[in-house]
Amino acid sequence: MFNKEDLIKATGAEVLKDNGIDTDFSISTDTRTITPNDIYLPLKGETFDGEKFIDKALENGSKAYFTTSDFVFDNADFVLKVSDTKDAYMKIAQFYRNKINPVVVGITGSAGKTTTKEMVYSVLNYKFKTHKTYSNHNNEIGFCQTVLSMHEDTQMLIVEMGMRGLGEIEYITNYLHPDYAIVTNCGSAHVGRLGSLDNIAIAKCEIADGLKSDGTFISLNQEITKKHLNFKGEKIFYSLDDVEVLERQPSYSKFRYKNFIYELNVEGDYNIENSLSAINVGLKAGMTEQEISGGLKTYHPIEKRWEVEQIKGLKFINDSYNANPESMKASVKAFIELYPNPVVVLGDMGELGENEIRYHRQVGEFLSGLNKYVKYILVGKLAHEIGKPLENKGFEVVYFDTNEQASVYIVENLNESNTIFLKASRSMKFEEILEKIKE
Repeated sequence: MFNKEDLIKATGAEVLKDNGIDTDFSISTDTRTITPNDIYLPLKGETFDGEKFIDKALENGSKAYFTTSDFVFDNADFVLKVSDTKDAYMKIAQFYRNKINPVVVGITGSAGKTTTKEMVYSVLNYKFKTHKTYSNHNNEIGFCQTVLSMHEDTQMLIVEMGMRGLGEIEYITNYLHPDYAIVTNCGSAHVGRLGSLDNIAIAKCEIADGLKSDGTFISLNQEITKKHLNFKGEKIFYSLDDVEVLERQPSYSKFRYKNFIYELNVEGDYNIENSLSAINVGLKAGMTEQEISGGLKTYHPIEKRWEVEQIKGLKFINDSYNANPESMKASVKAFIELYPNPVVVLGDMGELGENEIRYHRQVGEFLSGLNKYVKYILVGKLAHEIGKPLENKGFEVVYFDTNEQASVYIVENLNESNTIFLKASRSMKFEEILEKIKE
């Protein structure tokens, strides 16, 4: 809640109207759920303008609002003018972040952001009152919603940062000022937007621009990250080479890192790699190895990330929340190493730019060097490119244009001896395959 003085101080707003209302306000950007104790903050985008709905906010009970114009509605009691409502939202979030003053962890990367965020949360929440970004709400608006929804007793705040172009992570991190900044990796996701792997690394390393000078930068050990990192403070780089993997099982990993043994309730070396950033944050936060281990054991994948489901006698592992070349290679490798009679269903990967065909073929080339006793089902025009190197190495590959065609094939040709793995970009809507099989 914010009083009038807080809002003016946070945003530098000009007061256009003040009828003496004495209310502590919450911030609302949605006229449909607004209440009398909310001040309406109208956001703007390429296809919408929240200021066109100020009258609706007032009709629905609010008595206060922000605006970028000089027009004042008669039925308002308190009106603040700012030059940009999104900047005002960010400034209010920063004001609240500084008021509560938790230890802040910022997370970005080409792949594994949300998984890493959930692992860091599992570790820190084992000892501290911890708040995190909901789901993958990782843009500027998600940042504001995350910060403004934390409780006043929050000790640790975890913010996931996504990006669609250069400057976006820099914009968020300079409002957040994290104590710890994590870059999971710099890979080819979004290369279609940014044009090169170097630009991706530059964009990811922007997270360090807002990192406190006495903070810590934590990242997968990649030369491209080090090349573009501009941070003079403490840096921790990790990789799977630092780990001794002791046991790999379905839904279980055991490994030694820094002379301590940890366990995860998920499979895959890439998940072990993701957990190393969580371990390092825990150690920096003063947690013991035993506390960190206890936290990691509470981690479980979220929806559409290695989600195990039985349908009509068939066992599916749905990892179709999203995909890029790095995550597809890593997850398929982990799957075929752990499950008998594996069947891999792959779809198109999006946002790979003019070299998208080459990236899909590179995935096929990588997979063609693995276990040959795998059947591949490829759905989509670009996914067909994955199949060419596989066929050349003698793998069994079938191709389909639609999810429905793939689901019919699965029902008619596979049985309970198979385990079926699904991986594709969200745009492929692979959940439709499971829904069709259920029907």
